[in-house]
Amino acid sequence: MAKQVQWLSDEEWARIEPLLPRGRKGARRVDDRRVISGIVHMLRSGARWRDCPAEFGPYTTVYNRFNRWSRQGLWLRMFEALTGHSGVFDGAAIDATHVKAHRSAGGAKGGPFAQAIGRSRGGRTTKVHGLVDERGRPRVLLLSAGNVNDISMAEALIEAAGPFRRLLADKGYDADRLRQLLARRGAEAVIPSTASRRAPIPYDVTAYRDRNLVERMWCRLKDFRRVATRYDKLARNYLSGVSIAATCAYWLN
Repeated sequence: MAKQVQWLSDEEWARIEPLLPRGRKGARRVDDRRVISGIVHMLRSGARWRDCPAEFGPYTTVYNRFNRWSRQGLWLRMFEALTGHSGVFDGAAIDATHVKAHRSAGGAKGGPFAQAIGRSRGGRTTKVHGLVDERGRPRVLLLSAGNVNDISMAEALIEAAGPFRRLLADKGYDADRLRQLLARRGAEAVIPSTASRRAPIPYDVTAYRDRNLVERMWCRLKDFRRVATRYDKLARNYLSGVSIAATCAYWLN
């Protein structure tokens, strides 16, 4: 049975093409639309790069272009350009999710922690931290080792997101430092208090119901099997894959 392949639609390609490098030449160079369609297919299927269907061109071409553009930061710039995440939006929600690191993800230079892989009871994991807007669309995505506390990346997420009016987060983010940061930015903290607080801080219970938007975002991104399990040795390549998945799932429609 022939493999099922899916190409970028005309509408999707029209949004991506202006963000790609211009004037690239090469002997029998495989066109970018074909290669990017292959990259998206591999992210969805979770297969090895060498198993990329021939319809997308040589698998070495598909992987090398993914790797080279990851090294150059093109995938992250594309994600930022399509999200327009520096604009003002109403509500935001933050959270993190654990991702198992496959054995093929080990062995990169700098050691596992430098490549955002940590060891805990659950084995080797990476943690993806995300901030979504009031419609549940990812605006900022960051990586850390899996044994790093969620709140340690909260400030970086908030600073990268641009202005917003309120932040929804679970009680794992209940810290005075984070609340003070939000107050300085003029944003409301919609965060339940931990049991250790002697005097719980009131929060908007109705607004807090929308925090599930960030949980739903993780579920949707993990439909891409190379996001749900980390196979990439390099943190930059894994984050590029997550960014491409987020772009396809939320920002090309």
